[in-house]
Order: sequence, then C-alpha cells, then structure tokens
Amino acid sequence: MLRLLKFLAKIIIGFVALSLFLVLLFRFVPVPATATMLLDDNGYTRDWEPLSEIDRDLVRAAIAAEDSKFCAHDGFDEEAIRGAIEQNARGGRIRGGSTITQQTAKNVFLWQDGGYVRKGFEAWFAFLIEKAWGKRRIMEVYLNVAETGIGTYGVEAGAQRYFSKSAAELSPSEAARMIVALPLPKKRSVVNPTGWLRRHGNTIAARLSVVKRDGLDACIYE
Repeated sequence: MLRLLKFLAKIIIGFVALSLFLVLLFRFVPVPATATMLLDDNGYTRDWEPLSEIDRDLVRAAIAAEDSKFCAHDGFDEEAIRGAIEQNARGGRIRGGSTITQQTAKNVFLWQDGGYVRKGFEAWFAFLIEKAWGKRRIMEVYLNVAETGIGTYGVEAGAQRYFSKSAAELSPSEAARMIVALPLPKKRSVVNPTGWLRRHGNTIAARLSVVKRDGLDACIYE
C-alpha cells in the first residue's frame, strides 16, 4: 500500500509540474497544435495571429455569443453551470455551461470527449490559465485554436477560407457568422447560413454594439 501511495504521489506531482510548465510556456509561445487538430481526419490548417491583428468584432462576437460575463468571472460562470445542470437533469437537448476560459483549457490541453473526468482536468487548467495568462491571452489563444470549419482552426484560417480576407478585415456580420458556427463548425454554414443560424448570426451582430457600450470587453482592451 505504501508503495502504491508513493507511486500515485509521483504521478500527481509529475502531472502538476507538467501542467504548470505547459501553462507558463503557452503564456508566451503560440500553441503549436492541439489534440483535436492532430486527431482530425481531415488534417488541419491554421494561421496564428496576435490579438492585435484580429478584428475587435470577432472578440465582441465571441463574448456576445459564448460568454457575456467573460470579463467578470474567474473562469467559471456558476449561474450558467447551475442552469446547465438543471436543464440536463430534465432531459432533452444537452446544454453546456462552459465559459470561454473552460473552452480554451479544453481545446489546448485536453480532448473533446471524456465526460466528468475530462471536466475535472478542464477545471484545473481553467483555474491555471486564469491566474497565469489573464483575459487577453485567453481570448487570443481561444480565437487561434477554435475549430472554425472542416480541417480549419483559428479565426485567421477561417476568415481566409470563408471570406478570402484576413481576420483583421471582417465586417460585423461576417465576424458574427463565424462565431455562431463555432459549436458545430463542420455542420453549420458560415457563408450562406439559413434559418435559425442566419437569425442567430444577425442577433449576435446586433449585440456587438452592446458589448462595446457596456464595456463587456474592457478586460481585453483596457
């Protein structure tokens, strides 16, 4: 039993040391690839861009569509998590309660499936990047590693794929359409959305001014 405990202690210490090393490394170095990219049967195309070269409307669209409290929470939106748990307990369509911080932690350090085990690791990495990276870096990494289409990762590669322009040149509607497709980028149309996706994109585009007016992106551009 003592031998087993020592072995487990070494694993835990090693994991903590490795995770701290990676978090600190990616605070300054672009993420070279993620598990999702490497396991993509379609291969992957991505172009890393600093946040200064990404249109602010993409940032505002991400906040409007994915995490309106991004600048206010510490990585976890307790209200959204409670709401997701209650809705999922009632059955029907599964709802997530992940913040942009949690999504970034998952995308960079983990894998896409795994249930509560992965969620536990996700919470650990989300806590670390909130403390070590800060909001601006989290948003920068999120927009550079998010899957934006079939074999396409990051908003720069997505902008080039769908609109033949850089992520610094998108119109508000183009930025909104790209962001609302993120949860299901392989299935949702960015160029010619219809039905709910088109309406939702228009709604997010209209909210960009609200994000700016209410300073919901202040932690990024202060």
